[in-house]
Amino acid sequence: MPSIPLHLSPAERDPQTSPNPLPGLLHTPSGLAILEIQGVIHADTAPIAGDSNIPTQTPIGELVFPLYDATAPADNTAWMKRVYLYVGRHQRMTGEVRKLVKPYGVVRRRQGTVDGAEELEVVEVVLFKVVFSSRPEPVGDAEMG
Repeated sequence: MPSIPLHLSPAERDPQTSPNPLPGLLHTPSGLAILEIQGVIHADTAPIAGDSNIPTQTPIGELVFPLYDATAPADNTAWMKRVYLYVGRHQRMTGEVRKLVKPYGVVRRRQGTVDGAEELEVVEVVLFKVVFSSRPEPVGDAEMG
């Protein structure tokens, strides 16, 4: 049976001191989270100029935690009760952060293996999901985070 070595990430990442390589949309005050949306997000897609093999990013919106207080104790979970996802300029979805029943591991290919063998490393463990279960509500430009 084939096997691939799996390693832990060399350093514990602190979201306050190190940049997160993932889009800011997936980064919460507690680390990474999964987005759970009931429905479809319609976004404008721009044609890709040049090489079609280059991955593109499609901006969805802005994720805002209105109750988050950086000075609050780490065990304070009040910020999890309300989350806004602003989609475009005129829609806001309201949701909440929930703890996952079973955590997910984020794994990536390890860079710089000497013998060319494939190796993986655990980048982070996802403990939360952001759930948006209601319909988007209309908002004006002044209300955006």
